[in-house]
Amino acid sequence: MPRTFPLAGLLRLRQMQQERAAGALAAANVREKETVQARTEAYSALESSNSQAMDSATLIAIAAARASSRSMLADLNALGTRRTAEVEAARAEFSAARARSVGLEKLEGKYAAAEAAEDLRTEQNILDELAGSAWHRRQKEAN
Repeated sequence: MPRTFPLAGLLRLRQMQQERAAGALAAANVREKETVQARTEAYSALESSNSQAMDSATLIAIAAARASSRSMLADLNALGTRRTAEVEAARAEFSAARARSVGLEKLEGKYAAAEAAEDLRTEQNILDELAGSAWHRRQKEAN
């Protein structure tokens, strides 16, 4: 009966950490894309607005709207910068989790190969023993 990999529990934990890090990276990428899309839509909306000031009240309202838009765009740019940093952090965490997992996966492969070689060696020893016993039995029968 083949033995299980002694570090199987740790390997499973590392794989779960890798999967969690991959999920976090995917979520960070989605949030970053949403921020880029919101910023693009805001720029497009501002670009397409064409306001003409007819009197001083309209001019003041346009100035207030532009100041508010400028502030909103600055917030969106700051959010975009933060989202990009989150993606980079999530990517680094995923890479680290993957590196921890890969080392154990390689150990598991070597362990499986060593176990298979040991099984083959044991089987060959049994076959050799059977062949030797049969030869000795024939020798006794011949005498």
